[in-house]
Amino acid sequence: MAAEKAVPEGSAPTHPNAMKGEDGGWQTPDGKALPVSASDLERYTYCPLSWHLAATGISGESEAIEEGKRQHQVIHESIMDFKGHQFQTQRNLLIWQWWFSVIVILLIDTIAFRYIDDMDLNVLEFSRFLAVGALSFLLVGVVALLVPWRNAIGLNRPFLPKTEGHVDTIDPVFEPRGFMGGWFQAGLLETFMFISAIVLALHSSALLFADDREQASFVLAFTTLGWTLLASVMLRRALKANELAQQLAEENNLKVNDEISYSDDEDKAQLLIDEETGLRGRPDQIVIIDSEFIPVEQKTGKVPKRPHDSHRLQALAYARLVEKTTGRSPPYALLRYGQDNLHQLPWDDTAKEELFNQIQTIQQVMAEGGAVRNHERPGKCQHCSRRHACDASLV
Repeated sequence: MAAEKAVPEGSAPTHPNAMKGEDGGWQTPDGKALPVSASDLERYTYCPLSWHLAATGISGESEAIEEGKRQHQVIHESIMDFKGHQFQTQRNLLIWQWWFSVIVILLIDTIAFRYIDDMDLNVLEFSRFLAVGALSFLLVGVVALLVPWRNAIGLNRPFLPKTEGHVDTIDPVFEPRGFMGGWFQAGLLETFMFISAIVLALHSSALLFADDREQASFVLAFTTLGWTLLASVMLRRALKANELAQQLAEENNLKVNDEISYSDDEDKAQLLIDEETGLRGRPDQIVIIDSEFIPVEQKTGKVPKRPHDSHRLQALAYARLVEKTTGRSPPYALLRYGQDNLHQLPWDDTAKEELFNQIQTIQQVMAEGGAVRNHERPGKCQHCSRRHACDASLV
């Protein structure tokens, strides 16, 4: 049985108590800008009447909506897999670098213990001295790892967008930038302490079980060989993870070194808010390209000949949100249709003026009403997910 068409309240305002501000925007009685989401911009630009139906609680009914949600989730999972493989590559390479440094030190010591004849060394006493040094470095590293000393002195505050309720980070997909050993939440100091502890402990163990310098050099050589094999395993893992990251990067029009700062999974990604204009939304991704935060809007379904205005304004809305939440203006936003159709939308004065005008237009309709169908295209109505409840549909 077909759904009965309801008469939409096209002229009724959704916020009749709103007042126009000096800047042209509309505000609630308590002085806050009327909230306009990036999705509102897309819907209103597509058709004001379709937007009004959504604003008054009419849900869309379309297989394309569910398919779009499914594809967006697939894209999100692919992006997060890419980020995960990136992380595995960086972690394994970092471990390999640490271990290779240990190998070099062990090799130098092996040669020194074997060929320097004028060393007057008490092997046992020196082994104990190295063990104490290793324990000291380990304890300092653990304390530095557990105690939030960076916060106390104002260091290690990552430059990340602000979100509602979270001043410095977007959780859970942001990774602290500028860290070494980020999975341990550790930095350069901790790295130095732990490497030093490892090196001293290995030397101490080698010397402890050696009766003379020749035997000590043999133990060190054997340890060096074992450490080299372990380092080779970590290097292989890094190369494998990098290969997988490269494949996923190509699928998502990314470079393998591009950094993903944010990805919308419909449930956990937090809302970005511009208090000045009332704009809010969740971009599909925020990618760090050439040290700039670039918002990415993913569109599924049929690939158009040129970007739809509704999609373009939605992507520009995310550029504004990135600008306000990071304090840095992105040079452009990215709009992606499918895997191979990518559009770069400049975030310049012209784009800003167009976006602000559209936000104020929507706010005015929210305050005064008057939303009507703005086109004479049956095909547009045919693809509207709310035409089942629209009395002005052309089909």
